[in-house]
Amino acid sequence: MTTTPPALLRTADELHARVRHGRRAVVMTMGALHEGHATLVRTARDLVGPDGDVVVTVFVNPLQFGAGEDLDRYPRTLDADLGIAGRAGADAVFAPAVDEVYPGGEPQVRVTAGPMGERLEGASRPGHFDGMLTVVAKLLHLTRPDLALYGQKDAQQLALIRRMVRDLNFGVEIVGVPTVREEDGLALSSRNRYLSTRERRTALALSQALFAGLDRHAAQEALRARAREVPATHARAEALSALGESRAAADAHAVATSAPGGATAVRAAAHLVLDDAARADPPLELDYLALVDPSDFTEIGDDHTGEAVLAVAARVGATRLIDNVPLTFGTFGAAS
Repeated sequence: MTTTPPALLRTADELHARVRHGRRAVVMTMGALHEGHATLVRTARDLVGPDGDVVVTVFVNPLQFGAGEDLDRYPRTLDADLGIAGRAGADAVFAPAVDEVYPGGEPQVRVTAGPMGERLEGASRPGHFDGMLTVVAKLLHLTRPDLALYGQKDAQQLALIRRMVRDLNFGVEIVGVPTVREEDGLALSSRNRYLSTRERRTALALSQALFAGLDRHAAQEALRARAREVPATHARAEALSALGESRAAADAHAVATSAPGGATAVRAAAHLVLDDAARADPPLELDYLALVDPSDFTEIGDDHTGEAVLAVAARVGATRLIDNVPLTFGTFGAAS
């Protein structure tokens, strides 16, 4: 880990003049760094080793903010960001001005996110993912890393970046890093600082809803696993009944032979929490709750097997927050 402050680079020429030793990892941010970003930087340092080069970008990208969004009030805390990045192990912070990234004004040629970019976040924020992918492509070209790290909290963003890198043959490895949460479960976000004490209490419903869905999923998978372990006899019904699933116990054989699933029940468990939060003071205004296939972010059915993402977006007061958890259907356990 570095023991000196990271170099502050403002231009592409300064960045390209850096002497590289070993592999380079980049962590892209819009600043207002917190422990989630620090975790990304520490992971980057571990991956490239002490002789590698870790670059943190700090750039509030105007292309990914829509009309009426918080571009003007988005927190800009470069001095504090330099300290956090340095303590986490960054060698350099690349913090260009808008004119440096877009020297001719808004680019006429952009990366288009395609159908996946029109779902969920893309439907709520039209054009957001086109702007995000355009700046990520530019920053990948400017920083020329061997690997780039992104948080799994922005699951749809991560999926789209992976798709862009694959479809357009970028020579970079994309690494997803698990979501970092505060002690009460709220996912770390630069926008959390906007929340009042009362709003933050309501905002906890996002993670609580996801955990309720996760718990319901784990219980379903455990039930199915137990059903398969116990012979199709009265003992099976007793075992299922002991799990508190009396209806399933009444037809244990059907439970044992049914296809893995339960997406409807997972959504319902999460919605119960969100419905309560909608009646809170201040209320939570739900944008979406979705249980999707991470390959394309389309909704899954009860017959789905494999990986899935339970995602939520909501507004509390003037602040819009997102969160998600990964699940795996059909393997009798949930990834968290």
